Amino acid sequence: MPATPPTAPLRLTVDELAARAGVTVRTLRFYSGRGLLPPPELGPRRVGWYGAAHLDRLELIEELQRQGLTLAAIERYLAQLPKDISSLDLAIHRALVAAWTPESAEEADAERLSQRVGRRLSGDDLDRLVAMGALHRTDRPEVFRVDPGLLPLGARVLDLPIPLETIMATRALVRLHSQATARELHRLFRETVWKPLRERESDPAELDRMRELTAEVEPLLAQALVTAFHRSLAEALAESSARGGEG
Repeated sequence: MPATPPTAPLRLTVDELAARAGVTVRTLRFYSGRGLLPPPELGPRRVGWYGAAHLDRLELIEELQRQGLTLAAIERYLAQLPKDISSLDLAIHRALVAAWTPESAEEADAERLSQRVGRRLSGDDLDRLVAMGALHRTDRPEVFRVDPGLLPLGARVLDLPIPLETIMATRALVRLHSQATARELHRLFRETVWKPLRERESDPAELDRMRELTAEVEPLLAQALVTAFHRSLAEALAESSARGGEG
């Protein structure tokens, strides 16, 4: 497979950034005024240029708003992020936040999807996004159901020289281990939390409260899994590098 040439860093004007994110320039300036978006890089003639991190931060803000967070809550959320957080980590945060949204009924054709990801999508690109789970086919060949959390991440992978078969195998591997982890966590909670609680014949109000708490734990578990995977992957890459890149 021929190597894919490296892509140039993303550089967008304020109008282009607004168009890519699907918001107005006025909204962008409002976010900037509240400190939610960092200032752009100033070029010749003091033209402001925005990069991938700006776009990913803006998409995260929009996702948090869809979740019902107030601007004050969004400010607190963003304040907890590392100052040097990467564009990729911002996209992962957005994917995690989007995971708590009910399954989206949003659909789009290839033209609309190309506008959203900022590049012309070929048939092979669409196949790869479907293999990643970022898109799902419908009964209309030209229309796809969109996973808003995975689409930005999937668009990044398109520039990597990864065969379609590898993407499909990776997704299957992740699903297999995720399902196994979910089953073990369910068993752990059932045996150590729910079973003792029911054996104590607790009142219905306490059981209802425990159900609510269990639901609130789910986002924490997802974040813990992502963090653990990041660390494990970094350790595996470090070990491979120590062996001279073998294996």
